[in-house]
Amino acid sequence: MHPAVTAFHHKPTGSWTYVVMDAATRSAAVIDPVLDFDWRSGRTDTASADRVVEHCRAAGASVLWILETHAHADHLSAAQHLKQRLGGEVAIGQGVRSVQRTFKAIFGLGPDFQPDGTQFDRLLDDDVTLPLGNASIHVIPTPGHTNDSVSYLVGNAVFIGDTLFMPDSGSARCDFPGGNAAELYRSVQRLFSLPAATRVFVCHDYAPGGREPLCETTINEQRRVNTHIRHGVDEAAFVKLRTDRDATLDVPNLIIPSVQVNIRAGRLPPPEIDGVSYLRVPVDVLGKPGK
Repeated sequence: MHPAVTAFHHKPTGSWTYVVMDAATRSAAVIDPVLDFDWRSGRTDTASADRVVEHCRAAGASVLWILETHAHADHLSAAQHLKQRLGGEVAIGQGVRSVQRTFKAIFGLGPDFQPDGTQFDRLLDDDVTLPLGNASIHVIPTPGHTNDSVSYLVGNAVFIGDTLFMPDSGSARCDFPGGNAAELYRSVQRLFSLPAATRVFVCHDYAPGGREPLCETTINEQRRVNTHIRHGVDEAAFVKLRTDRDATLDVPNLIIPSVQVNIRAGRLPPPEIDGVSYLRVPVDVLGKPGK
């Protein structure tokens, strides 16, 4: 089955959002939608998400699912905005409860925030299958970047979140709380077991060397030429490469607002008595001293 895939690039964060549709029934899922956010002013905007809304309406798509590959640390989710405009259930891997527990402590969230996943319409068990018209969505657990990471296989297309980037950019970092480079290696091997011609859609592309941003590759190409992890690279070598590289990285620019919104399924924190939502900034907690 060859689903129709439309990609939307969010230049400020290097993120890709996808609409995947069963052409026969027009049943669709939106994967990893992005909410515009200006960290300097604290203002949100829905212009990027509205491009997705307009596309779905023009295509006559019936959106059944709004899917997150994980609780992102580099962009805010527009899941609730899309749900209001298009319908559909907001879903994420069941491992998000662990992420919620971790970041509830980091951000000092009070008893009103329950780390039980109920902020989402559905938590997805490993290897569960979701209906999509005449097609189906198979949920593949791919932890390592985070411990809630999943990939979505629809026919001959797989949406892998931050498990891998385009082959010239390698793999995702594993130094966030709950990340694990050895787990990421094993997750990639599971993806590599898919048919060689499987289309692979990444969640981010930072266009190294100034090339145009790209979103699609194949399992075969990743197996052959991924700069970090390909056939012939063993687990120990990958873990060392990934760990050494992670030690040089700063925290993502938007980790503080992103995680607080994304563990709430794309909702801002509840407004205070003045009607304004506030984000919490933990001091001397995230990142490395001196960075």
